[in-house]
Amino acid sequence: MFAYFTQLADWATYDLLVLEAGTKLADAVHFFIEDTTKIFFLLFVIVFVMAFFRSMLAPEKVRTYIEGKSRGAGYVLAAMLGAVTPFCSCSSVPLFIGFLEAGIPLGVTMAFLITSPILNQVAVVILGSIIGWQMTAIFIAVGIGLGVIGGFIIDRLHMERYVEDYVWKIRMGEIAQVEIDESLRGRSRYAWDQAVEMVQRVWLYIIVGIGVGAGLHGYVPATFFAEYAGADNPLAVPFAVLVGLPLYSNITGIIPVAEALLSKSLPVGTVIAFMLSVVAISPPEFIILRKVLKPQMLLFFATFLSIAFVLVGYLLNALLL
Repeated sequence: MFAYFTQLADWATYDLLVLEAGTKLADAVHFFIEDTTKIFFLLFVIVFVMAFFRSMLAPEKVRTYIEGKSRGAGYVLAAMLGAVTPFCSCSSVPLFIGFLEAGIPLGVTMAFLITSPILNQVAVVILGSIIGWQMTAIFIAVGIGLGVIGGFIIDRLHMERYVEDYVWKIRMGEIAQVEIDESLRGRSRYAWDQAVEMVQRVWLYIIVGIGVGAGLHGYVPATFFAEYAGADNPLAVPFAVLVGLPLYSNITGIIPVAEALLSKSLPVGTVIAFMLSVVAISPPEFIILRKVLKPQMLLFFATFLSIAFVLVGYLLNALLL
């Protein structure tokens, strides 16, 4: 199926724009057209399908699945639910409050919040189609593993005191819930609206990400990356994490950049560390979480993730080189 996008890019680049094959400009334009059409198509279709099924899984039901589970099982289940329930950032605060109100431990709740921005179904399918299923499986395992480990550490350190006091006094019933028409037509309309809303919310990040990826792919020589971020540079992984910290993109927008970096023969671990840094330690996400978490918790959150990403990058580079 994805060959159609390559054929479309061939026609647009070489026939419509009449660019010479093999030139830097042609390579960049071809990359941009192919990835733009492919990612927007996948984004809309996957969000529609998943939103249709997600209409049967309200946020409060996620909370119910986790209630009553053992602490160890809770970490794993919460991290996995974070991966398969891509609620938007605006849902993070009510979900956080609802989990704690139900008596779910803070560490289990944080396992959900750590995993949720890193993984979602759109990212999995696009990653698999663009950079291969082996790397996608590694990315999924890393995301879930970080959620489990982070939640465990937070519980062991008893960091409940770093949650804003008002959170413990709020009841889930006070949070407005969205009513969904449960008919087939109603669910389809909800799925369509969610897909349109998602495209409207992330299109700019995707265009910017693909544009950066196209520029890297077409114009930046592989020797540049080999010198500054190649396997021979022992500081390449922490450098990649530091570069990603101030950037902001969702996982869909950063995938084309990762694709371009991999095409320049950067080590897989370095690229994954960069991706994780961009999507999981974003300023907007921290601004939202500041409503329920004190600065000490946010500082721990950012420090834990940064160190974890560096270690994951080194480990993957050692295993996959």
